[in-house]
Amino acid sequence: MEYRFTNENFEAEVMNSNVPVLIDFYADWCGPCKMMGPVVEKLAEEYEGKAKIGKVNVDEQPELAQKYGVMSIPYFAFIKDGKLVSDEMGAVSKDKLAAKIDAMI
Repeated sequence: MEYRFTNENFEAEVMNSNVPVLIDFYADWCGPCKMMGPVVEKLAEEYEGKAKIGKVNVDEQPELAQKYGVMSIPYFAFIKDGKLVSDEMGAVSKDKLAAKIDAMI
């Protein structure tokens, strides 16, 4: 299941998560973000129960984008135990994202 992270649920779903979290910071108007959409969706299915994988719309949640210093999208933040442990910017391969998730599990 792909999560939608917002200001309202961020603390509970991300910061207090008992599994690693991958956040896809995106916008509806962003071409590379649209290209990464199906990749993120597939990862969410594959890592169900082992990691939380979800999205933050930077236009709807600018505070979260600012908190993580998002300057360019898509931007992927890898969170473990409430801390940013890795990140990735731009369109990247599914294998590269999966390897970073595996490293956190």
